[in-house]
Amino acid sequence: MHVAEKERLPRLSLGEEKNMVTQLLVLNITVYILLYFIKIIYQMEDYGVPAFNRDILGNTRVPADPMLLLQKPWTLITAPFAHLQFWDIFSSGIWLFCFGSLLQNISGHRLVVPLYIFGSLTGFACYLAGMNLVPALQSLAAGNGIMGAGAGVMALAVGVTVLAPNNRVFPLLVKGGLPVWVITLIYLALNAVAVFSSGASYAYLFFLAGGALMGYLFMASFKKGRNWGNGINNLFFHISHVFHPKSGKEAGKNESAGTSTAFRAGTSPAPFIKVGGPTVSEQKVNEILDKINEAGMQSLTAEEKETLLRASKEKSGEF
Repeated sequence: MHVAEKERLPRLSLGEEKNMVTQLLVLNITVYILLYFIKIIYQMEDYGVPAFNRDILGNTRVPADPMLLLQKPWTLITAPFAHLQFWDIFSSGIWLFCFGSLLQNISGHRLVVPLYIFGSLTGFACYLAGMNLVPALQSLAAGNGIMGAGAGVMALAVGVTVLAPNNRVFPLLVKGGLPVWVITLIYLALNAVAVFSSGASYAYLFFLAGGALMGYLFMASFKKGRNWGNGINNLFFHISHVFHPKSGKEAGKNESAGTSTAFRAGTSPAPFIKVGGPTVSEQKVNEILDKINEAGMQSLTAEEKETLLRASKEKSGEF
């Protein structure tokens, strides 16, 4: 795999700065462990689970009452990463890794966190609307709330499906691999079975629907050249580089200004990349990468593979 692809396809590694999937997983697991041990402490100190629900969960999950949410706006930040049951964090983590890695491999690392956050917020908004506007659910609003990665993961699932529905995965399990849209259908079916078989409140469906809606809108806009995540990425960059040299900030700002190399719109590529003799247009390289994203490596011609090989050798020589 050549250098350009390595920059676009971060490995799952705790030390990889640009692997947003890993960082989201670590954050979700850390919050789960923290809540778990706080609950144990409450039980050991004889405060009891009701006190834990009141003091901790009441200030972690998004309440179903809009007026109560206005008093606790920080729950919009804590709730997308909070889980209390092992199987919730386990299943959410598996699907987060699955769809987050697919999106990161196709479009780079800069879409994962914004889509997860926007999907979660839209899910909370739809949950609040359902709990307070649907007559059958209004009686359940008092004292209820919601948290978890469900809407954020749903946004990633729908987003990557809209972006590259025919991208194939698991080629070793199924000849030719499974299209992304098939994996997403399996995920949707499992969610529906879980909700209807467990007797969970149907308000959770509003939560998931909000994430799905944002996943579609976000990625449809991105394919037209508008990246809604630039603002969040710029904010995170400036926060993380408060004490860094100015040159580092400017470099990050320039990086965040562009959209993914896989789906550019209205940008002018650098004229050429010199590769030890004949020059290779960067636009040509990007077109080949787009073809790989859409149909896989097997779709490349011998000439296109040779172009990537020559670009890889030149990139290796630069570093």
